[in-house]
Amino acid sequence: MNTITNIHYTDDALIQPTNPITINLIGAGGTGSQVITALARMNHALNELSHAGFDICLWDDDIITHANLGRQLFADSELGLYKSVALMNRVNRFFGTKWKAETRRFNAENLEKNQEKSKAIITISCVDSIASRFEIATILEDTITSKFHHNKPTYWIDFGNSQHTGQVILATVGELEQPNSKKHHPIGNLPFVTEEFGELLKQSEDTDDTPSCSLAEALEKQDLFINSTLAQMGCSLLWNLLRNGFTDTRGFFLNLKNFHSQPIKL
Repeated sequence: MNTITNIHYTDDALIQPTNPITINLIGAGGTGSQVITALARMNHALNELSHAGFDICLWDDDIITHANLGRQLFADSELGLYKSVALMNRVNRFFGTKWKAETRRFNAENLEKNQEKSKAIITISCVDSIASRFEIATILEDTITSKFHHNKPTYWIDFGNSQHTGQVILATVGELEQPNSKKHHPIGNLPFVTEEFGELLKQSEDTDDTPSCSLAEALEKQDLFINSTLAQMGCSLLWNLLRNGFTDTRGFFLNLKNFHSQPIKL
């Protein structure tokens, strides 16, 4: 007996875009610093495949400290700089891109004066705070009923982790039109992480957000390779979405301590 597989077909605007796909990457710490590098590699590969690639804005108001060296992708020479600026300067020089850095938080207050900043086709969040996720969700929800079409938010990919575990969740911003299919069951609406796992997020919130004073202290909160592993696997999810034009998986749970990964099927 044949089973019909649930499939989400990638929005047409991402497959053969006329202009680069706009991305708001929120967070330039342990995961974000790895994700921006993976996105730069992906952008180069897409360009070689005659795709318009990405236009990225990186949001983070944190300053680089000694505790960030080693686990996050920063050097001694970058101490005291904004994380977003240091990363973007490095990526732009290495890959020849012209991407931008914002030394502010991605929140309603900072977006109020320039709402165009929130209108990226893809939002990628690499934040530690549960409150930040819910604020991002509110900002994106407000765009669903908006009448604008240029850079209309379409996807949200959220990265989150604890010391040894983490998850990546792909969501759509509203219902995306899907083609008819006799072989598959198209799914046009992938719920936000705050909608599907909201109660779990609230229960697991760590109230200790005090900055670490050393790498040794930071490693007690997040292990050395959890961020980079999540970044590679999560960006592979986006890569497959763009290259294959569909996905039957909307994320995964990862436990690096026992090397177990559990995909989240549609």
